[in-house]
Amino acid sequence: MNRRLQHELDDALAAVLGDMQQAVDRLAQVLEAERSALDASDSDALDQAGTRKQALTLQLEQLDAERQQLASEQPAVAAAAAAGWSRIVQRLQYCHLLNQRNGSVVSQRLNQTRRALAVLTGHAGENELYGRSGELHASLRSQVLAAV
Repeated sequence: MNRRLQHELDDALAAVLGDMQQAVDRLAQVLEAERSALDASDSDALDQAGTRKQALTLQLEQLDAERQQLASEQPAVAAAAAAGWSRIVQRLQYCHLLNQRNGSVVSQRLNQTRRALAVLTGHAGENELYGRSGELHASLRSQVLAAV
């Protein structure tokens, strides 16, 4: 392989890794914003964070496909960029932890909402208000709990 092609591959991989690092950093920021939206019960901000999170995830998938393509072209180029890739992987692991934390908050809130609905419908002792396919059980519809 001539030096010019080697240099172009180096530059291309460095650019892809730089773009990936920026996208991962933005993803971490979005996950932090998502947590703030959860804490504030701000549904608009939560929707925006979800949309941005999805777009960044797609961007990262595309960039990773480019990275893999470049790495397969010349393994020596990929080996030279290993330190940059390692930083990206560490940051992705951090993003995974943030996402798990946010998912835990959502799960807790969902359970609280289900318990509140069960109390309101008079079925506080039953575990499921919705079936596996998401439909509301007909026997769990609101009922009169008391009359004056």
